[in-house]
Amino acid sequence: MIKKVSRNSARLERHRRVRSKISGTKDIPRLNVFRSAKNISVQIIDDETGNTLVAASSMDKDLKITNGGNIEAAKIVGAEIAKRAKKAKITKVVFDRGGYQYHGRVEALANAARENGLEF
Repeated sequence: MIKKVSRNSARLERHRRVRSKISGTKDIPRLNVFRSAKNISVQIIDDETGNTLVAASSMDKDLKITNGGNIEAAKIVGAEIAKRAKKAKITKVVFDRGGYQYHGRVEALANAARENGLEF
């Protein structure tokens, strides 16, 4: 009998494949997206040192998001990460979709970050 591969393990495999080609540096860090059923999180990471430079999530209290699992929340988080990146003097990033399809919440987050000043 053939066993079905779980969606998350397939996503992790796609993420590993993408990460072999994408890496963040001090000058151009990596913008990583994590999406769950109820929330969405994003981090800007310097892979050379392994440090998270800036992060934002739909669970942040100051954003006051009631439902973190929809496109509206993704737009708010995308705008917030761009604002926080500007404060940290980060203008260019490499986008890492985390093995998720560039569609829906991931696309909304990326577009909101671009509209608020991040370049990728």
